[in-house]
Amino acid sequence: MSASDSASPKRTRVLIVDDSALVREMLTAILSADPEIEVAGTAPDPIIARDKIKALNPDVLTLDVEMPRMNGIEFLERLMRMRPMPVVMISTLTQDGADTTLRALELGAVDYVAKPTQRLSESLDTLKQEICTKVKTAAAARVRGAPQVRPPAPVAAPEAGADARFGHLDVIAMGASTGGVEALGEILAAVPPDAPGIAIVQHLPANFTARFAARLDSTLALKVFEAVDGAAILPGTVHVGRGGVHLEVARDESGRPVCRLVDAPPETGHLPSIDRLFRSLAPFGRRAAGVILTGMGRDGVAGLKAMREAGALTIAQDQATSVVYGMPRAAAEAGAAKLELPLSRIAAAMLEPGNGER
Repeated sequence: MSASDSASPKRTRVLIVDDSALVREMLTAILSADPEIEVAGTAPDPIIARDKIKALNPDVLTLDVEMPRMNGIEFLERLMRMRPMPVVMISTLTQDGADTTLRALELGAVDYVAKPTQRLSESLDTLKQEICTKVKTAAAARVRGAPQVRPPAPVAAPEAGADARFGHLDVIAMGASTGGVEALGEILAAVPPDAPGIAIVQHLPANFTARFAARLDSTLALKVFEAVDGAAILPGTVHVGRGGVHLEVARDESGRPVCRLVDAPPETGHLPSIDRLFRSLAPFGRRAAGVILTGMGRDGVAGLKAMREAGALTIAQDQATSVVYGMPRAAAEAGAAKLELPLSRIAAAMLEPGNGER
């Protein structure tokens, strides 16, 4: 080995798991063309994949959903229990089967890519960039493994005079990207049903956000909706920004916070944009709180800084609990976050009176 070879950066080693020989061949060609990626091997089903993971020790797995002998979701659930590792789901079902993809993300998959519905070659250029980017991002992700199964915490009934508990806040905004599906679920599970209303932007496509809201609503004490223009953000409600349109928060004639859906171009490459949501809350000053969670890039940083400068409480997820410490790191470095906290402490901190003054 030459000195230059020994000094070259370590490439991301990938194991491709897909029952289609054509797809395995195409994914191998796409990933091998990136000088930062090495295809360590391929497997036609999870049983063979299990043995190859032990033998090859790949950095990242790309995983199909529909496969013989064991489907991808069942395999992912077992993998995250026994040997947590970065996984990118790649399947045609991820375009129409939003529930399947969201389940994979809840189980700990870092990200997903949808195969084109038409011939693979027709979308090769777009697919190549997306797959390579997401695989390399996954390689650097902090995988937490399968969520621990706990009985749901008892939900405290709202107390008499409950408004006084959270009377310092009118609304909370939260923004997340890669790793956010799992993170948001954990935070919201710890939020009491009389807490101030919450507006969320999670980077997801248009056909996913309604299903994401429905899945949260089925498991939480809070009422969760896909955001509707003009809907009041009442205590105990969560409004998830719709994919393909910006979500903002404004006050109605009575002063209540309400959702505003804005049809406008993407900002920071995203639609909806976390920046747009946070920026709309700057006029609320100390009556609002903003939380930026795991994700790649800088979406939300400028908006969170505007909230902080207006007096709002602002929180960034810490590095140790972020799947991808991109957006929280950028927020911390820009001085946009007053507090940087682990995931388990965010729910209590964003509701505690006085945190905005620290």
